[in-house]
Amino acid sequence: MELLSEFSRSDLMLARRGFLGTSLALSAGPALIEPMQRWLVPVPAADPGPREAGGPAGAPSGYRPSRLSDPELDLLEATTVMFRQWDAQCGGGLRRKAVVGQLHEVTDLLQESHPAPVMKRLFKVAAELAELAGWMSYDIGLHPTAQKYFVLALHAAKEAGDKPLGSYILSGMSRQMIHLGRPEDALELIHLAQYGSRDCAGPRTQAMLYAMEARAYANMGQPSRCKRAVRMAEDTFSDVGFGGDEPEPDWIRFFSEAELNGENSHSYRDLAYVAGRSPTYASLAEPVMERAVELFAKDGEHQRSYALNLIGMATVHLLQREPEQATVLVDQALDVARKVRSERVNTRLRKTVDTAAREYGDVAEVVRLTDLLASRLPEAAEAV
Repeated sequence: MELLSEFSRSDLMLARRGFLGTSLALSAGPALIEPMQRWLVPVPAADPGPREAGGPAGAPSGYRPSRLSDPELDLLEATTVMFRQWDAQCGGGLRRKAVVGQLHEVTDLLQESHPAPVMKRLFKVAAELAELAGWMSYDIGLHPTAQKYFVLALHAAKEAGDKPLGSYILSGMSRQMIHLGRPEDALELIHLAQYGSRDCAGPRTQAMLYAMEARAYANMGQPSRCKRAVRMAEDTFSDVGFGGDEPEPDWIRFFSEAELNGENSHSYRDLAYVAGRSPTYASLAEPVMERAVELFAKDGEHQRSYALNLIGMATVHLLQREPEQATVLVDQALDVARKVRSERVNTRLRKTVDTAAREYGDVAEVVRLTDLLASRLPEAAEAV
């Protein structure tokens, strides 16, 4: 935890947009994948040592008093849930430093002596906060910083003994690799996540991993494997709600029917691009993307996902040579983008409008949209 504490402290004290991002190197290929394989190796059981003097009568060997009460631990966990909700509603740029600050406080607590159950809960909180710090950094374009947080989050999840959480962290790393044009690395990370959590992750988590596997195969230009993974995601998601009485962790609740449709439609859309703007795959993407947009519009909570799927639907219409319909969706996405601070959303908006202008620059609605983009789209927000 010393590395996580030091990195979060440096981020808090020194980070300005691009500072940590340019001082770090992004890992890829074997340099990324091989160290990640170590998360599968169990953490050796620590020797608890003799019971400390002054412990309560009947206390087990290794008892250590803790200044953290259960209500205080509950509050730390609830705060993490709140930060995750803020991210979904407002994007990564608005509360990133608040998350990093909370993470640093938790790593300070981990330097102290606590009973094993308390340490496990603290490591889990640290893992979730580090994952969220990585996700928010990724969302505003600080990719090396994001990757560093993801790696440190995976170490914390391993210390907590939480393999499903580790698989979720690996899925975030996989999504980043797809974004950066490295689908082979993304697939390796997803397979590692699936292998490590195959016997302990719930159906919602497994469905999410299949959906990300489909995204990787789509970007690798492997349609049959992509379609199989899409079917597996849909079939596995149908088991959600039939997994017994144990509640799902908060970090996977985002993966709703809307997210499932969004991921699968983006897989078909990506296949269309890889296959040379295939109308067949674009037509497969359209109804699934429409369902995702419809569900996110009703949701009201996951504004960034709503914007991203509106943009995705616009790209599908561009693939189908329907620029006027695409501009309607980009208009809607611009309205949502003004409510969130997400450079990922802004970048995709710019890219989509640039594509429309390049291919349909003589269409009046496209010209209007190009001018509107320059006046209404916020500049890249400084990390906070």
